[in-house]
Amino acid sequence: MSFRKRLFDIVLSLTLLALLWPIITLIALVIVVLDGRPVFYLSSRMKTMDRDFSLIKFRTMAPTSTDSGVSGGDKSARITRTGNFLRRTRIDELPQLVNVLVGDISFVGPRPPLRQYVERFPQIYREVLKSRPGITGLASVYFHRHEAWLLSACNSPEETDRVYSRSCVPRKARLDLIYQRHQGLCFDALLMTRTVLKLFRR
Repeated sequence: MSFRKRLFDIVLSLTLLALLWPIITLIALVIVVLDGRPVFYLSSRMKTMDRDFSLIKFRTMAPTSTDSGVSGGDKSARITRTGNFLRRTRIDELPQLVNVLVGDISFVGPRPPLRQYVERFPQIYREVLKSRPGITGLASVYFHRHEAWLLSACNSPEETDRVYSRSCVPRKARLDLIYQRHQGLCFDALLMTRTVLKLFRR
């Protein structure tokens, strides 16, 4: 990761946290009142082949001790009253500004994968994770909605895992590697702008 990109991440994350803390606080209070605690969901993700970190999100599902894997239709019944809105608008990802600030992820890069997929597809992720993971990226902009549509039709954890492994992992990796070959601050700014515009269109 270049010094310029890291400096950009630090300055922008600090700025956004300073501007958005009232909204973040309000959302946290709404979750407590309507859905109870915990407010945040911590997901163990990989930033390199052998280093993990806790990705921070607003909690959008009823907690369970058996939760694992990516989210598919099999988990839809657990989405809370506020969770559907937070997920649809991607506001649930606002706490990841803290992850950006401390250097776990960047604003732009491949989405940080779960360990189980890194271990299952080491040849793919050895290349993908040469770029620092990000909140958004080329795959997020151009494949996120299709991925959500594919996974929403899954009715069991096994089916979700099978569809994600066969249909999502390789396609996302191809886009992530295209980003890797062309990454730069201007490209990052373009992808961030397109991410915001997609949210407003929703």
